[in-house]
Amino acid sequence: MRTTLLLVLAACARTPAVPATPEPLDHGAASGVASPELAALLEEHWEATLRSSPVWASSLGDTRFDDALPRVGPAAREEWRASVVAWRERAAALDDLAEADALTRDLLLADLDADLAAEACRFDEWSFSARSNPLGDVNYMVGVRPVVTPADGEALLARLRGTPGNIDATIADLRQGLAAGLVTNRSTAERVVAMLDRELATPLEELSMLAPATAEHDWPEPTLAVYRSALREVVSEQVVPALRRYRDVVAEEIVPAARGEGAEGMSALPLGEACYAGLIAQHTTLPLTADEVHATGLAEIAKIHDEFRALGSAVFGTDDLQEIFARLRTDPTLYFESEEEVEAAAEDALARAAEVMPQWFGTLPEAPCEVERIPDYEAPYTTIAYYRPGAADGSRPGAYFVNTYAPETRPRHEAEVLAFHESIPGHHLQIAIAQELDAVPAFRRHGGKTAFVEGWALYTERLADEMGLYSGDVDRFGVLSFDAWRAGRLVVDSGVHSKGWSRGQAESWLLENTPLAPNNIENEVDRYIAWPGQALGYKIGQIEVWSLRREAEAALGEGFDVAAFHDVVLDAGPVTLPVLRARVRGWIDASR
Repeated sequence: MRTTLLLVLAACARTPAVPATPEPLDHGAASGVASPELAALLEEHWEATLRSSPVWASSLGDTRFDDALPRVGPAAREEWRASVVAWRERAAALDDLAEADALTRDLLLADLDADLAAEACRFDEWSFSARSNPLGDVNYMVGVRPVVTPADGEALLARLRGTPGNIDATIADLRQGLAAGLVTNRSTAERVVAMLDRELATPLEELSMLAPATAEHDWPEPTLAVYRSALREVVSEQVVPALRRYRDVVAEEIVPAARGEGAEGMSALPLGEACYAGLIAQHTTLPLTADEVHATGLAEIAKIHDEFRALGSAVFGTDDLQEIFARLRTDPTLYFESEEEVEAAAEDALARAAEVMPQWFGTLPEAPCEVERIPDYEAPYTTIAYYRPGAADGSRPGAYFVNTYAPETRPRHEAEVLAFHESIPGHHLQIAIAQELDAVPAFRRHGGKTAFVEGWALYTERLADEMGLYSGDVDRFGVLSFDAWRAGRLVVDSGVHSKGWSRGQAESWLLENTPLAPNNIENEVDRYIAWPGQALGYKIGQIEVWSLRREAEAALGEGFDVAAFHDVVLDAGPVTLPVLRARVRGWIDASR
């Protein structure tokens, strides 16, 4: 549910203190809207979204629902569906709108249609992964809002006390799916069991969800003692047993029935074809078929291979693709030696990018971005990095989470491009600017259209070279490696979910066609299998942004202003690619 409203990319962990008892945010659900009917619809839709996603509301800085959890189960899904259908009917009936309002209505319709299309997948009944499971939900919930006052502590306790019920409802959903022939693949299920086993074997006091019990609080000592005792009790006697129940169900009921080698993709499920078609449309915002996606990936990878050969000749003295890949994978000088080095490289890249941003962008966000380490419980099972947005009220900065686990497997030549993608000028710049658009309705500021959000971040990986941010040619191998990775996603994701590729086939293809490290490939393929279609947005979006830039450069010649181009791309928040195309072409016409 609400997939288009929940940013992929999630929320921060370490957070600065905020003032005690902050006021609920005025999210501006209808900011910039002239039509009273559209404004009323947006207010209703946004309020319902926050109430049904209370942890996300907390991440935005709205404290009204800090003691609540999202409702789980068939009844909640059916109620949400009825609301979406009603909102869609009202939105579609609105006409004679001003241009800005018509754009907002069309983007709302796109979000609502994506919600309805995703129902074909029935994800709640079978889908989970190392990045999407009750353990991750609990740890995210604990870290999403700082515990500053005793009232904050009570709100967190209320959420934790409600967690076992939600976990049991999730278990019921999985059993319902299993009875209907819907089940995840075995490898993903086994990885989640391993993740849970590792965390459940951790001493209680070292669990991430107990961090507020050891934090310093300026409270009266009796109050603090009672709170710490209550937190330990609810975690040890309610949350941990519920997680163990979930673990046992996955291990004893899901794993034995799970889809095996060659049946990992959506094509192995009875609803797979319809689901995957809807996901392609949702994540690319374009009417593409799986075959078209696959062909685009193969064409892009061929072009990137030519760039590898040219750079390999200049740096390594060879244009043999496999020799270049082997050197990038095996040369120990190209890998980090410590977790501290991984983190320091990320911080250095972010700092250097910040210095030159005003030369390339007219609009810059006020919100800062910080580097964080991916938590220990998650690091062995997840991707190399991700970005989590800051709170809209400014109480928490944006954060670039980097995976420092097993540093000897983390390539130095990928560190800079990774940082630029996840922080600035990539995700943080785009998402923070969107959050700060006062004259844009809230669902647009905080929404996430994969092709726009990820396409922008991938565009900036090569833009960073224009900005003079890479230290040398070896670091440019990272740019090509990451571009091949994203082109490879088009091939592998469509291969697995439409063409019946096995996990092994997907991993072998990436090993042959990209220089990605094997551990990264393993985690990435697991991600594509567990999150169908999402990986398609990156390259499709990047191709569109670069195409529009070249079109603008050709049309405007010496009058082309790269900062103005970037502003017109970013200043409406995340939009569909057809809307982006129309906006840029309108700007070109106005700039002639």
